[in-house]
Amino acid sequence: MQANIVLLPGDGIGPEVTAEAARVLNAVADLGGHEFQLESHPMGGNAIDDFRNPLPPGTLAACKAADAVFLGAVGGPKWSDPTAELRPEQGLLDLRAELGLFANLRPVPVFESLVEFAPLKPELLRDVDLLFVRELTGGIYFGPRQEQGDGDVAHDTLVYSTAEVERVARVALRAARGRRGKLASIDKANVLASMRLWRRSVTEVVEVTHHLVDAFAMQLMRSPAEYDVILAGNMFGDILSDEAAILAGSLGMLPSASLGSGRQGLYEPVHGSAPDIAGRGIANPIGAILSAAMLLRHSLDLEAEASQVEAAVAAVLGDGLRTADLAPPGQRAVSTTEMGRAVAARLAGA
Repeated sequence: MQANIVLLPGDGIGPEVTAEAARVLNAVADLGGHEFQLESHPMGGNAIDDFRNPLPPGTLAACKAADAVFLGAVGGPKWSDPTAELRPEQGLLDLRAELGLFANLRPVPVFESLVEFAPLKPELLRDVDLLFVRELTGGIYFGPRQEQGDGDVAHDTLVYSTAEVERVARVALRAARGRRGKLASIDKANVLASMRLWRRSVTEVVEVTHHLVDAFAMQLMRSPAEYDVILAGNMFGDILSDEAAILAGSLGMLPSASLGSGRQGLYEPVHGSAPDIAGRGIANPIGAILSAAMLLRHSLDLEAEASQVEAAVAAVLGDGLRTADLAPPGQRAVSTTEMGRAVAARLAGA
């Protein structure tokens, strides 16, 4: 197959992990006789520096024309002033809105070879297989906001419509039907009117168990194997899926896919730009590589190839390779590049 894939390496460790995701995509293309055109464009802090725009018009146009978009990470201390007119994260929010990407899929892979290194007791991680479905273009991240007076008072507004909730609930329902059929919806309906609307709207679409976010945050760590697909609003989904990274052993392990009504999607590892380790070659590229697998599955309809990438990752981890975030004391950690090369080599059968 032929596909045009836009790469947005971004900031910090973004270019490093993107390079390894691209390496794996090229390996998949070589093995399967596919033609993947990979083209890089600026976005985030680097785009602010060069174009005074975190999402330059040329980048947006390329993304709209692409079959799929891959993002490394954006942001960093250089652009972290909360009063700044331009912020890297705004480029990401604008891109999601422009592409109509309203559902964020965040699987939490728990690899058997990593269970003993996770902070939780191994018995809690047996049979854990989670998928977070996070609403992506509504809620408090997109609601009206304002600073009043001299900046002593500010507000961000949590807004949802029935239509917004129902469409992401349908995505979660389809995902649950293809898995174990269990769906949990997270809200704060005992306090917030917007969350009471959330609960009513979800119930109209699907039979589901409802959980208050504070109680669920505790249960997620206490009994993670009880859950399958977890549906949440923008902010709660963001926070809870990051919390769940502890189940996988590291935030660097988690991939994500942002989808809309069509096949086009935006794929990115859940981790941030990690500027403290940028340029040192120690970032974990597994989240980026697994995001590339999701790209193959959801945008290019290459299920077999996606599964092969995931199997290659599991095999490499099973061989004992660990980046610095996962290596136990006394074990040599492999570099970002070494990990990416190992996964690509496993794909090629080397």
